[in-house]
Amino acid sequence: MRELIGNILSEDVEKIEQLLKEVTGSDSYVKLERLGGLTNHTYHAVMEDGKEYSVRIPGEGTEEMIVRSDEKTSTELACRIGVDAQMLYFGKDGSKVTHYIQDAVTMTPELMQEEKHIREAADIFKVIHTCGEDTGVPFEVFDMAASYEKIINDLSVPMFEDYDEMKAKVMAIKAETDSTVNAPKVPCHNDPLCANWVEGEGKLWLVDWEYSGMNDGMWDLADLSIEAEYSEEQDKLLLSEYLGTAPSIENRKHFLASKIYVDYLWTLWAKTRVPFAGQSMEDWACERYDRMKKNIEAFEKL
Repeated sequence: MRELIGNILSEDVEKIEQLLKEVTGSDSYVKLERLGGLTNHTYHAVMEDGKEYSVRIPGEGTEEMIVRSDEKTSTELACRIGVDAQMLYFGKDGSKVTHYIQDAVTMTPELMQEEKHIREAADIFKVIHTCGEDTGVPFEVFDMAASYEKIINDLSVPMFEDYDEMKAKVMAIKAETDSTVNAPKVPCHNDPLCANWVEGEGKLWLVDWEYSGMNDGMWDLADLSIEAEYSEEQDKLLLSEYLGTAPSIENRKHFLASKIYVDYLWTLWAKTRVPFAGQSMEDWACERYDRMKKNIEAFEKL
């Protein structure tokens, strides 16, 4: 008898069975459990022989925003350098089967605020950012923002009344930061929200590389800080551990500018998801947009 746990979508079951058959030679699972995720449908499958897998079915609308071949390239790198679990299958549509991390605990803001996890995250970022590889996968923040704007316009999603004014301020901050910081493009995760950190088998893992690509490494730190709701002291610890020294005023401005870029881009991303996910994504966009404006004010005072 099969045990089904969580909000398992009937349309996903056939896809899951096909993937398990291709990867393992059998579709005979004894337990299927729906895991978390904003855009994709991820499941934990336990097979009759006791082996366990994580199976991802791509969410509706993601094909417009994610180049799956690029995600595969970055995921393969993450697996090689030991920061993500072993990948067993990656389909052209973004369907994926990976090793299931035993006793896995998905991180929350409260867990990621612990000093141990802040230090571990900084160390993982250093491993990624200093691996010396060029994946050839671009993550051009402002090019992506423009593409999201086009989707928003094409879908007739209403925008904020002061968006043009705020966009102009973001671009002014970018011009100032670019004139003082010469950050190299390095492999980045680009979406290290707490749900993409998993603790299990004695270590912390960083999973789901959909938005990964070559970027300024400070983006990853800024994004984690936002998602884990770090305090000023926690930000200082993250930066110090990552940099190997106390952050300078230039480091702090670079970090804050990156926070602004993070919320700018993901605000637009959330707006593109409104036609698919409804009010929850609109609320999420509003939350990020309001925080972006507060950080713009803070940057202008530095």
